[in-house]
Amino acid sequence: MPHITLNGDEPGIRGLFGFRPETARPLNELVEVLLRADSTLTPGERELIAAYVSALNECRYCFSSHAAYAAAQLPEGMELVEQVRADLASAPVSPKLRALLAIAAAVQRGGREVTDEHVAAARAEGATDLEIHDTVLIAAAFCMYNRYVDGLATIAPDDPASYAARAKRIVADGYLALLAEAQNRS
Repeated sequence: MPHITLNGDEPGIRGLFGFRPETARPLNELVEVLLRADSTLTPGERELIAAYVSALNECRYCFSSHAAYAAAQLPEGMELVEQVRADLASAPVSPKLRALLAIAAAVQRGGREVTDEHVAAARAEGATDLEIHDTVLIAAAFCMYNRYVDGLATIAPDDPASYAARAKRIVADGYLALLAEAQNRS
């Protein structure tokens, strides 16, 4: 049960967006840029970074959501997401993505945990400064989103199908379109 009285029964961050809509737009704009805007990292790879950090933070709602969104956009689907979650070192991802995920894990532990060695390893695998920047910002943002969702004890559905259904809509329409739709219903 959430720590505060929300305006509806929407799960996770969606319930919080309904409670304080004026914060919903900037938070969704940030995630839209980080996870869907033009980038040399695919949307699936960026969603995988978000899901991985959420798994490390043990945020069930955010992991389940972004795992479904990543799986919907990666050819290897949920199997790859679960492999990364279980053991990054043996997961079948590119060396560049593995190095970026290692940076994301360092950010999750604390910003100062990112070392020159992490960055050099990512660069050695072909990561650009923009990819390194965006990985750090995705990881930092998802630490905030995870703490927001869990800090207010929001609801997290148990049924993976609910996350998969939402994934189809996120992939097709993006975060801002779904936000506008939700705000129009309110």
